[in-house]
Amino acid sequence: MLYSLYEPLVRPCLFTMDPEKAHVLTMNMMRFAGSVPLFTRMISQQVESRPRKVMGLEFPNPVGLAAGLDKDGEAIDAFAALGFGFIEVGTVTPKPQPGNDKPRLFRVKPAEGIINRMGFNNLGVDNLVENIKKSRYKGILGVNIGKNKVTPIEDSVSDYLYCLEKVYDYASYVTVNISSPNTPNLRTLQLGDALVELVQALKKKQKELAQSRNKYVPIAIKIAPDLSDEEIANICNIFLENEVDGIVATNTTLDRDMIANMPHVTEAGGLSGKPEFKKSTEVLAKINQHIQGRIPIIGVGGIDSPMAAAEKIKNGASLVQIYTGFIYKGPALIKNIVNYL
Repeated sequence: MLYSLYEPLVRPCLFTMDPEKAHVLTMNMMRFAGSVPLFTRMISQQVESRPRKVMGLEFPNPVGLAAGLDKDGEAIDAFAALGFGFIEVGTVTPKPQPGNDKPRLFRVKPAEGIINRMGFNNLGVDNLVENIKKSRYKGILGVNIGKNKVTPIEDSVSDYLYCLEKVYDYASYVTVNISSPNTPNLRTLQLGDALVELVQALKKKQKELAQSRNKYVPIAIKIAPDLSDEEIANICNIFLENEVDGIVATNTTLDRDMIANMPHVTEAGGLSGKPEFKKSTEVLAKINQHIQGRIPIIGVGGIDSPMAAAEKIKNGASLVQIYTGFIYKGPALIKNIVNYL
């Protein structure tokens, strides 16, 4: 299998390149591989079935691709061939936007971390939908939705409702991203009345769409790791009161304590990967204490080994997602986690 070459050959080559250029090259190769059946078979790996039923959906295994890697749904078929139990694309916004100025992606190699301030760069929700329609993938597909940077924060609800309606027919579940640190003021949507307004509007639209489309699509909400205990408690209460279908815990962190004196520590943006694992898992555990199994949790943040994935499950996650760990460890990480769990 070609994925066996990742550690000794592919990763060293990619890591000599600028991070964003390496990402673009990888996505171009994945898109091509997914469009040609012969190459799709060449990158595929067989992963054992470890079914889980979460949010009313049947997942073939509990390891998913986190949002952010395939923002526009360009390479769904290629990622599916790697054996993911589910794939989450996005974050996507109503209108195309270029994201923040470059450079905006940095490797923290000593800690196996990444700092990004991409800023929801994507080609818009209509482009994403067309890519989903072209894919052959029939498995569990999550679509992660956000707001455009130019949309005033007080008008954010309209962006989320617009995206929800656009992707509803094509998504297995929808994740609402209100926790990226790279869109101004976005994280304020996690708090108080702003969160209540957003969640209630989403649940109302979900009910309307479920009735008109004769299909119920669960809604999960992705939260930040940089929350106080009081904020976590309030968020959980709002989610319980409004019957949110799932929680994705967590997004990237603004904390830099775990990479002090390392390269790029002063760069703005969200830190992901191994350095975030402890903080993200602590937030996951606190959420689980409040939720008590009433809402399923997808654990994400710093998973770079089977043991790390198991720790997320131990602390309350029903499913896990990988991104930075996948970049550092390669496709073998998927299979190793599934076999371990």
